[in-house]
Order: sequence, then structure tokens, then C-alpha cells
Amino acid sequence: MMSEPIKIAVMLGNLRMDLYEGMKLVADWGVPGLHISVDGGPWDARTCEGPARKELVKHIRGLGLEISAISCWGGQVDLGEEEKWDENIAWGKQVMELAADLECGIWQGHCGIMPEHTTDPKWARFLEGMQILSRHGEKVGAKLAIETGPEPAFVLRRLLDAVGSPNLCLNWDPANMFLWPAKFARDLGEPYNKLKWIEKFQPNEGALALGDKIIHTHAKDALVLDDGTGKEVPLGEGWVDWPRYVGYLRECGYDGYFAIEREVGANPAEDIKKAVDFLRTL
Repeated sequence: MMSEPIKIAVMLGNLRMDLYEGMKLVADWGVPGLHISVDGGPWDARTCEGPARKELVKHIRGLGLEISAISCWGGQVDLGEEEKWDENIAWGKQVMELAADLECGIWQGHCGIMPEHTTDPKWARFLEGMQILSRHGEKVGAKLAIETGPEPAFVLRRLLDAVGSPNLCLNWDPANMFLWPAKFARDLGEPYNKLKWIEKFQPNEGALALGDKIIHTHAKDALVLDDGTGKEVPLGEGWVDWPRYVGYLRECGYDGYFAIEREVGANPAEDIKKAVDFLRTL
């Protein structure tokens, strides 16, 4: 039995061109989804008002597209830190409301680095913050999809279970499960041990273990160089086992978007188009 084609989205800002020209290009490729940043820029959740939100949805739908998810908090927020915690929670509520208004209902965000031990003071702040944001999401009709990378699957599962809300979910980024451990190894001053870190962070199997909570995923690839440096590479050229990964998600019943993310490279539009073609083979 042939599997359904996967749903593809493109992270709009990664095209590095005028945002509206980028939308048209994505539509010309026959790709149905846009993954847009609301972390500053014209659609910042703190400044983008109701009429502008409606106009954006109208324009995107007019191109035959839809928003797969909005992206906010690209690393500047850590809910485990006491500093600016209240301010960040208020900001997060605004992002939730924007996700609902833009009719995607999904906010993908880096929320900081969760501790592996619940005795760490950061754990309580993470738990409370996620509880507050999840309850707000339940109220307005939006979900937070935590960006994966800094934490092993067991840490994510513990948080999800502790919060216990259907509105706290995951954005699985398999490439991050190579890039972050490479960084951790360097920070520890030790050589990168591929087997050790893959067993701990489970780029593929982790998605199977947490598949019930994955509502959005990034299509990004990476590997680790001989000197231990993590490197993002074009899709299909890294260590992510894409047939296996996609198979695991299908096994879990995943029917969400694979949003292509290409944060580096001299010609991102060309790399992203190649990524679209690659995903269509899976």
C-alpha cells in the first residue's frame, strides 16, 4: 500500500528574499505550507494588530497556501531562568493568540535548556511556565510545539507528562539531535563520541517514542565533522536517516508538516528547492 505524500512547508525567512516574493516562489513550487517567523519583523506577536493578521491570512490563502506553524523564541528565551520570566510568559501568551488568529494554531519555539534533574531550580520554573502557557493555549485554541535539540527524549517526556496538557507538544528537529550534542561535547572539552550521543539523544527513535506529541517537524540535516564541530548540510547529505525517520512518524499516525529549514548556505533558495524535491521522494 502506497503511503500518502508528506506535507511540505518552507521556513519563509530562510529564502532570504522579500517575504511576499518568497510566498509566491513557494506557491510556484507547488508547496502548500509556510512556516513563518513572528520573532520581530512585520508579524511580531507584540506589534502585529488584528487587521494585519487578517490581511496576512487572506494573502496567504489567496496563493493557495496555509501556515504550518509560526516560529518564535529562536534561542533568546530560557524559561528556566528567573530573569525576565514574567515578561517572557506574557510574550508567550501573545504568541499563542497570534497562532490562533493566523489559523494554524501551532507555535514552534525554543524555550531554553531543560535540566535533566528535577532537583535543579530551573525545573520548577520550566514546569510552571509550560503549565501557564498550555492553559492559555487551551483557552485561545493554540498549541506550543517545543523545539527539540538540547534535551534527550526522556527529559521531554517527563515535562510533557508532568504538565499533562494536550496543548503542550513537540516540534521534532532530528538535525538538532546531532548539532546540540556536538556542542555539549565541545563544552565538556571531550572528543565527540558518535555512538554515545546518538544513544542518548535518539534522533530517529526518539521521534517514535514521542510520536504521540509531535505536531510539527523541521526538515533539516546535519552531521559532525572529524574535529567535533556540528554542521548543518543540505537535506539528504547528513546523518538523519530520512526514510527511517519519516517511517517512524507515519507509524505514529503523524499527518503534520515537514517544514524545510535551511539556516546556512550561499544559495538557500536553491538548497530549499532541492530539499522539496528530496522530500517528495519519501
